[in-house]
Amino acid sequence: MDSENADAGVCGCCGPLRPRYKRLVDNIFPEDPKDGLVKSDMEKLTFYAVSAPEKLDRIGAYLAERLSRDVVRHRYGYVVIAMEALDQLLMACHSQSIKPFVESFLHMVAKLLESREPDLQVLGTNSFVKFANIEEDTPSYHRRYDFFVSQFSAMCHSTHEDPETRSRIRVAGIKGLQGVVRKTVNDELQAIIWEPQHMDKLIPSMLFNMQDNDDSERAGEENPASLAESCFRELLGRAAYGNMNNAVRPVLVHLDNHRLWDPNDFAVSCFRIIMYSIQAQHSHHVIQQVLSHLDTHSKNTPRVRAGIVQVLLETVAIAAKGSIGPTVLEVFNTLLKHLRMSVDFELGDGSRRNSASSLSSTRTKESEERIVQNAIIQTIGFFGGNLPDYQRAEVMMFIMGKVPVYGTPCHTLDTVKIGHQGTKRIQMMLLSSLIMVTSGFKCKTICAGLPAAFLEPLCSISLMEDSELRQLVLEILHNIIDRHDNRAKLRGIRIIPNVAALKFKREKISKQDVVFMKKHGQQLYRHIYLGCKEEDNVQKNFELLFTALALITIELANEEVAIDLIRLSIALQDMALNNEENMPMFIRCGIMALVAAYLNFLSQMIAIPLFCQHVSKVIEMRNLDAPYLLPEHVFREKCVFPDSLERDDITLYFQTADLAEALTLPGYNVERLSIPYIPQVTDEDRLPRRKSFVDTISLQVDIISNSLPDQSQLAEEITFETLKKAIDTTGLEEQERERRRQVMEKFQKAPFEEIAAHCESKANMLHDRLAQIFELTIRPPPSPSGTVTVTSGHAQYQSVPVYEMKFPDLCVY
Repeated sequence: MDSENADAGVCGCCGPLRPRYKRLVDNIFPEDPKDGLVKSDMEKLTFYAVSAPEKLDRIGAYLAERLSRDVVRHRYGYVVIAMEALDQLLMACHSQSIKPFVESFLHMVAKLLESREPDLQVLGTNSFVKFANIEEDTPSYHRRYDFFVSQFSAMCHSTHEDPETRSRIRVAGIKGLQGVVRKTVNDELQAIIWEPQHMDKLIPSMLFNMQDNDDSERAGEENPASLAESCFRELLGRAAYGNMNNAVRPVLVHLDNHRLWDPNDFAVSCFRIIMYSIQAQHSHHVIQQVLSHLDTHSKNTPRVRAGIVQVLLETVAIAAKGSIGPTVLEVFNTLLKHLRMSVDFELGDGSRRNSASSLSSTRTKESEERIVQNAIIQTIGFFGGNLPDYQRAEVMMFIMGKVPVYGTPCHTLDTVKIGHQGTKRIQMMLLSSLIMVTSGFKCKTICAGLPAAFLEPLCSISLMEDSELRQLVLEILHNIIDRHDNRAKLRGIRIIPNVAALKFKREKISKQDVVFMKKHGQQLYRHIYLGCKEEDNVQKNFELLFTALALITIELANEEVAIDLIRLSIALQDMALNNEENMPMFIRCGIMALVAAYLNFLSQMIAIPLFCQHVSKVIEMRNLDAPYLLPEHVFREKCVFPDSLERDDITLYFQTADLAEALTLPGYNVERLSIPYIPQVTDEDRLPRRKSFVDTISLQVDIISNSLPDQSQLAEEITFETLKKAIDTTGLEEQERERRRQVMEKFQKAPFEEIAAHCESKANMLHDRLAQIFELTIRPPPSPSGTVTVTSGHAQYQSVPVYEMKFPDLCVY
């Protein structure tokens, strides 16, 4: 007992010898913690700290010592008083000496965060947030926030059993992370915060609270979801060019780990926030990340891939309105690759059907793959449709280069293995995306919208034996040609009573468009002509053909083009009458209805009274005697067709002589009407009707194999009859004279475009024959890079070493 009194006496005697800063710190703590901070003594301590800033570090260390002791002894009232004092000192002092004091402050905050008491964790977080809002004069070279990132992230994932307490802890964690972000992102020395080990904690913590929106009734900062979203937006808004990848990658990983691609509502919401929060020039970084993530999941379930593609759709939809960077063609290339893979998966599963049990699962897989394909098409079309016109033209060319058609190399989308069905699917999907890309496309000149490299493969598809493909091609042509939005006024195929009432928008035909029609007009006419006689045509095909003719008339027709269109119409009428192709009666009557509807439209557009009178008279006679030759009747379900078309009744048909007589006006070359329209011959006419690109390849192989001469056929038996036929020349001179007369007449009266096309086709035929001969007779020399040999239908490369090659003597020295 005496020793205890002696110790007390020593302490009592030495009390006045304690340093002043300790006495000032001790005085701010009341005897009862419920009384709170002693304000008068706190003012003295603050004045002392401001007057003697060199003592700040000691004040901080002593406060930290007391706080640690109080935390261990669970005297939380004094802990609150200590933190309040620290906050006031921190706010009052802004000198260089605050750096050591901050270290003591952060040490005390860490002590509070490490405790398991929610109130202390919230208290420490609030103090840290106040500290984060202070702008320091000089950066800190040694301060690190790794512990705070980890601790605040753990608080964001709190699983406290009490919902109210859990929400408080999560809100505190989010506020703490927000404080870390604000304190570090503007400090060049703290760029380490953007490193993956920190982003992998920050981003998932925010997304976890955004996803777990159980406290939706709460408002403002008390709602973890809304606060996390605000912090997420702030973080992304501060991300620099080099930090975008580290900021987006954890989002994708979080969506994978929590399986949020199916359904993908939260994923779409996240990327909308990302795209609207980041700087516009960084958008292409996000797109690249999503594209690479799609490649990573190329073998995942269809719904997951569809979810990623739909997120990409939202991403490019926002990015297309601003800067999209160099990723335009990369986006389309990746999407087309996955489109092909989706078709492979669908058709591959379909070919492996072995039992009834697998049939239902296969159908489900097919329907899911259709979801992926539709999402890809929508993404391609929407992205392309929002691009500037100059980039849209490049995208159109890029997509058309991927469509498998005859005469166009298609290395990316190899369609040989997927057969006719897969080829058709890819063609239809790519053409559907082209419709979306070309929708609203307003090219200044038609040459920019329909360059030869785009027009030729497009027209080649229009001759496929599939009415749906031809419909898609015509819709693409409509989108490109219709530069004044006149298509909606046509409304299908019909006899328009008053074309002027529709008020079509027209401009004077530019010189560039005139040149285009002179160069490519015959190509357009040819494909319209051939497209009319396809046996699988339905009403929609005729409607689209009529719209194509009408749009050409509105946008591209001068006097010369009008004459060509009349010749084309008369040729279609003659084709339906002569019926050399043995077409069904519905097709023949449909062609007649198309010609009537178009000539009625054309007559009112050029507004020549005699021309209009003749067309109206024929239509009137058809109404009386042959209603099945008019569009209002032929496409009805109960339309009764005749057994044959009477050619002798000339009142039912448009007559070339009457039309020529009506067009005897300046500007119209009536003599050309007397020359029947004949479609120009191209490479495609020397091939049978094509069903797919695969059939074309096999056809080319057959041509090469069949072109080899059969030795048994070379030796022709010579008899008396063959010698007699060879000597007899009666009538040959007259036939030759008639042929020359026809050739001279054609070259005198036919338009230059037809003559050029005819000569070009002959030159192409000669060139192809010579190429076949050279292919059979000339073999390339051996090459170290390898030569191609075809065995059993498969191409194989055989390389020859350099030391085994035989060179001519003149080449060796």
